Amino acid sequence: MSGAHEPDYDVIVIGGGGAGLAAAVSAAERGRSVILFESEGELGGSTQLSAGMFTAAATSVQKALGVEDTVERFFQHYMDLNQWLLKPGLVRRFCELTGPTLEWLLDLGVEVPAQVSPDAHTPGLTRAGVEDVWRAHVPKDQGYGLVQVLDRARKRGGVEAVLHTRVERLLVTEGRVSGVVADGVELTAGAVVVASGGLAQDPALVERWFPDALKAGESLFVVAAPGSRGDHLGFGRQVSASVAGEGWGLMLPTAQFVRSHHWQAGFAPASRVHVNDVGRRFMDEDASYAVSGGQIEAQGGPVWMVFDEAARQALPEGYADWTPARVDALVAAGEIVRADDLPALAARIHVPADRLVATVERWNDQLPHGTDADFQRDQTLAAKGVTAPLAPIAMPPFHATRVLPAELVCTHAGLEIDHNAAVLDERGRPIPGLFAAGEAGGGVLGSRYVGGGNAVANALTLGRLAGQNAASGR
Repeated sequence: MSGAHEPDYDVIVIGGGGAGLAAAVSAAERGRSVILFESEGELGGSTQLSAGMFTAAATSVQKALGVEDTVERFFQHYMDLNQWLLKPGLVRRFCELTGPTLEWLLDLGVEVPAQVSPDAHTPGLTRAGVEDVWRAHVPKDQGYGLVQVLDRARKRGGVEAVLHTRVERLLVTEGRVSGVVADGVELTAGAVVVASGGLAQDPALVERWFPDALKAGESLFVVAAPGSRGDHLGFGRQVSASVAGEGWGLMLPTAQFVRSHHWQAGFAPASRVHVNDVGRRFMDEDASYAVSGGQIEAQGGPVWMVFDEAARQALPEGYADWTPARVDALVAAGEIVRADDLPALAARIHVPADRLVATVERWNDQLPHGTDADFQRDQTLAAKGVTAPLAPIAMPPFHATRVLPAELVCTHAGLEIDHNAAVLDERGRPIPGLFAAGEAGGGVLGSRYVGGGNAVANALTLGRLAGQNAASGR
């Protein structure tokens, strides 16, 4: 039970994902007593499930590779992509702190070698979005590696982690958040950091705060951590906190039959073309998920992925969905359409045959020759280290399947925070003793996901800031 005068802890952290661990470690580094509550049976949250990419500007890794970058450049790009719908003060603070936070992680033991990485899985610096300068830092051992380094730092700092414990509510004393109730026990603290994740695992909250996700219908699936149940919103209601980011989140485009992340599902054929409901190509098929979901949504009708028999036969084994035999099974199940020629395929997916034929001809005139004057996919492929031209889409039978934003990764509706990671009330004033970070803190992740590493950078950068300020009693 709580003491009469001195708090039980200096800082209480709710949530043991990346944001919570960063908050706990940074508070402990300042000599504060810290306890961390995690509702699940292990630490890591959605950060542990991710590739661990961390977007940051003006880092030692960039400099070692001769990449010139500045906070100002990062800030301008971030705000422009989000159409300036975010508060500039908060975003500038985020951009300023990403580099120092990455250096902090490197000092703790995270490994990001100064080498060019062709993808989200090879350690180094990679292109992971629509950034003007490569900023995605891929750590060794992905998100799991990040979490392990932070957890070791937690243990060194003497931070107690209590698993299988879902915090029930906040304690408030004379207008100040003064602790929590967990398992019916009151624990007091000088400050509380809410880092309990997003809301993707609660269907009712998804419908309320990110209804666009429901457009995917039966194809919708969630890859966020099990603890992403929107607890932050309940805490916020207790203290009349403001919520930022309503209606925003990240949906990755995928084939209609996929129900797991591509690490398990596999990858669609490289030789594919995406067409809209009038049979026209409208995008780079490898466009970053920062913008590809919006490109698909903008078509206003079904979008189809078209590929041929050679592409089916070339699929590797070992995945849940994208294998030669699995595609055959999906044809039999009606999830993939197959036809002997393109006009017949067009009839089956209800697009104009002449336009589909012309689209595939145009694709074949360019991509197999290493060019793409229309959508610059050759440049995207080159950034991924793909230098060999793609095979033509020419061998019957031909296949088509729906592509739509259906993989729910993260939600952006969180407790509104200021540039100190302090939670704001409905009048825009900081709530004493309460901080938030990660998906639980709203205002950094915007209407457009900047690219690979945006969520992890937000979690760890603002988590660290929240922990520092909670420790200092601001």
